[in-house]
Amino acid sequence: MNNAGFPEEPENSSLEMDEDIPVALRDNPERASKLRITPLLIISSLVGFVLLATISGVWFFLTENEKDTQTVATPRVTPSPEPQNSQKKHNTLLGHISYPEAPESELTAITADGRIKMRTSAAQKFKEMTAAARAQGVILAPLSGFRSEKDQKPLFFNTAAQRNQTPSQRAAVSAPPGYSEHHTGYAIDIGDGAVPATNLNTKFENTKAYKWLEANAAKYGFELSFPQNNPQGVNYEPWHWRFVGDRDSLETFYKARNLKPTPVSP
Repeated sequence: MNNAGFPEEPENSSLEMDEDIPVALRDNPERASKLRITPLLIISSLVGFVLLATISGVWFFLTENEKDTQTVATPRVTPSPEPQNSQKKHNTLLGHISYPEAPESELTAITADGRIKMRTSAAQKFKEMTAAARAQGVILAPLSGFRSEKDQKPLFFNTAAQRNQTPSQRAAVSAPPGYSEHHTGYAIDIGDGAVPATNLNTKFENTKAYKWLEANAAKYGFELSFPQNNPQGVNYEPWHWRFVGDRDSLETFYKARNLKPTPVSP
């Protein structure tokens, strides 16, 4: 029996409310909550991924740009292989090799009047050699020692003009300025003091002085610069000797040993 004044609650009201709720949500309330949160997680993940990709891209760009800058600033240089032909490494002209001029401070006189000079090391050995030769009755007469490029110019150009020689013809007997061994201070022209008529010509090879030099010059660090059929193609000069008795002189001349320079056309 119903209480008076209170309407009766329908018996199927609970059922009808349940039917308005989806089965999935009705059976598992926690799952419904997760479903509502999942879109937020997806959006957050996408935003995080985009942000991470952006940061990575910026970092990659900066690091690559820095590498490119360093590469431009300090390029890698691959050393060139050593040329097989020694002629490529030396400056030559008309069969002669370019030599540096000896500093005045490194020159010492080998004659009493101070007119003829050589590098100090060569000068000392030359004096020892002439003293030894004199003790055996041979007079080694110094004819020409150090010559500057300025001194060499008239010897080459003026003499060539006087003798009507082409540059190639003149180079066979005298080096162009800058290409003479005399510039180094290590070279010297030697004559026989007893037979001055043989000075600076091939007849010198028949003198006592030349014979003595052939047998003894190497003991004092001297050698003939231009023997017969020399690699440089310079005329035979039995009077022209060079000092190779220390490291600097040895390097000066032997770097170009056996060099066969190509003559320049006149």
